[in-house]
Amino acid sequence: MASHTLDARGSACPMPIVKTSKAIKTIPVGDTLEILATDRGSLSDVPAWCTFTGNQLVEQTEDAGVFRFVVRKVA
Repeated sequence: MASHTLDARGSACPMPIVKTSKAIKTIPVGDTLEILATDRGSLSDVPAWCTFTGNQLVEQTEDAGVFRFVVRKVA
């Protein structure tokens, strides 16, 4: 289970990543952020953002059109 949740459902690209970038700054290093999104672009955007920022993608799932990502803040 994630420490924090960001509900980005209904947001179109690039807003899920913009919201993720803002939210990750508010949590302590080592905590996890659960991101919920409905934008298909997030399937490639969130993993790419994690690689770019150095944060760790812990989990990625899909259920009924909702994409769920769990990201651990590394730095």
